[in-house]
Amino acid sequence: MFPIKLNQEWTGLMEQYQQDHQDPRNQFCHKIGIPLIAGSLPLGATIIGLPLAVPMFTVGWGFQFVGHYFEGKKPSFVEDRRQLLVGVMWWTKKVGLKLVKTANE
Repeated sequence: MFPIKLNQEWTGLMEQYQQDHQDPRNQFCHKIGIPLIAGSLPLGATIIGLPLAVPMFTVGWGFQFVGHYFEGKKPSFVEDRRQLLVGVMWWTKKVGLKLVKTANE
């Protein structure tokens, strides 16, 4: 798979996200919570999947907030809503997607 290139702005957002998520317990909670939340969205768009999507979404956010309790910091998206997307990028990087900085930006 080809790496996804991040411009300077998104590289900075990713670095900020990583700084806000240093506690291993928070990282563990996010490794569970993020895919639950992300997976619940397309599933919830179907009537058949909605009954499963609601608990996935709720439990996923529960993991997120427990993780931030351990971290002792508020969630990154409170200051910048783009961090919601960066969280998904962080998770995909953890599972093997390559994200690289672009040069000369």
